[in-house]
Amino acid sequence: MAGSKRTSMATHETGAARKRGESKTNVAKVRAGVPYVWDGKNEDEKPLTREEMQAGIEAYRKQRGRPAGSDKESTTIRFDRDVLAAFRAAGPGWQTRMNAALRDWLKNHSPA
Repeated sequence: MAGSKRTSMATHETGAARKRGESKTNVAKVRAGVPYVWDGKNEDEKPLTREEMQAGIEAYRKQRGRPAGSDKESTTIRFDRDVLAAFRAAGPGWQTRMNAALRDWLKNHSPA
């Protein structure tokens, strides 16, 4: 097909291309490359130590998911489409705004 650009290959096609010398990655060149050595000039370019890397990974893992101590509960509820459309139309955060509207309603009405 004229003008088409192939962006991926199956595993067997990749191996065949490598044998023909068509691989875009020169494995031998990468393996023979000189490892990065910090020149000591720019602190921003200083590589992390193993401990610093591990600490960063652990900190990232702690940030994922719902915040600890959250009292939210997942549920399934059905709303009229026009009600949902109105909250969603205001953009991101519509569930939080809907929760606030329900909380406000509870302040003015006694739970039955």
